[in-house]
Amino acid sequence: PAERARCLRAIQAGLRERAAALTDTIATEVGMPARMAAKVQVDGPLWHWGHFAELAERYAFSERIGHSVVYREPVGVVAAITPWNFPLNQITLKVAPALAAGCTVVLKPSEIAPLNAYLLAEAIHGAGLPPGVFNLVPGTGSEVGEALATHPEVDMVSFTGSTRAGRRVMQLAAAGIKRVALELGGKSASVVLPDADFAAAVKGTLSSCLLNSGQACSATTRMLVPRERVEEIGALAQAVLDRLRVGSAHDADSALGPLVSHAQLQRVEAMVARALAEGARVLARTERMPDGPGFFARPIVLLVQPTSEIAREEVFGPVLCVIAYDDEDDAVRIANDSIYGLGGTVWSADTARALAVARRLRTGQVDINGARWNPKAPFGGWRQSGIGRENDVHGLQEYLQTRSVQLPATPAAP
Repeated sequence: PAERARCLRAIQAGLRERAAALTDTIATEVGMPARMAAKVQVDGPLWHWGHFAELAERYAFSERIGHSVVYREPVGVVAAITPWNFPLNQITLKVAPALAAGCTVVLKPSEIAPLNAYLLAEAIHGAGLPPGVFNLVPGTGSEVGEALATHPEVDMVSFTGSTRAGRRVMQLAAAGIKRVALELGGKSASVVLPDADFAAAVKGTLSSCLLNSGQACSATTRMLVPRERVEEIGALAQAVLDRLRVGSAHDADSALGPLVSHAQLQRVEAMVARALAEGARVLARTERMPDGPGFFARPIVLLVQPTSEIAREEVFGPVLCVIAYDDEDDAVRIANDSIYGLGGTVWSADTARALAVARRLRTGQVDINGARWNPKAPFGGWRQSGIGRENDVHGLQEYLQTRSVQLPATPAAP
């Protein structure tokens, strides 16, 4: 563990030397404005590499339970298949704990945003890991991803991506009874109770919904509000969008960049068009859009029915769905009426009331009144949002196998 910790810190140092290149690369690949990418897409992963080094040093890899010794040992060869939206972060949350646990890793980064993984590979090479401990194999999911999920010498598959692709990974891995960790889609609800600070709730919900231009699995993309306050919500949302600047990822004034690809833009625009055709009403939208090149989607807030497609399926774009509810029980019912269960938020002037509602939501993580992100808290989903947890010790344990050894009784003294 001490040697593994040393290697992790050396990788962290190598990434720190490449921080500017990583920021520029990810801003170019993904479209997140560079000033935000530096903090979210680079600084966050850098912290995790150092933190998993600390965990490797202080984690109890063995313990005595009665006459048994329980060992926590590396699961073996890990296939890490990662997404494009937060590329380095999701790579880090798999590779760093796997290496801290003592596993070897084969990484397949997203073919849409692979270049940051090459910078990581350079940092890992410079850290002096033994050959074969870390392996980078680029390619598509249908070719490389499926080969890894079915390979007989792969012991575990850790995948982050869509629920559809996660279902396929699980099917393929099942043939070999491999361990599987899945971090999949979400349709997280922001539940605004009648006594909440509505201005703060709208600002906080839109901030989460629009992060990375809406290309985030845990984004709060459904906002549940009292039926009689819908128009007020619309006016507050319009005020937020009026101050929002959409532009190039390399423009220092941009708060929102382009989507990752033309295909993603087409998907978002098609879902919004279908929603409007089905009766959705525009509550707010951004009017000023950039003239320059880029796959820019117009940020929009729609009043929708809870059963509509856009209220139930991931959009992965800057679209917030507002849904009216009648009372607190109705709000909880709507929030839980989803195949997903990744994130959520509850807003109320009464923290105890908000916590009581949060406990009723069937989701892996809930924020109260927009509480800040905690990188040490376990992150992961319920239901079709996934299996397993990331971050801190919970992320480390995903890559450990448990063995117990029973010791013989000590003969009694004569």
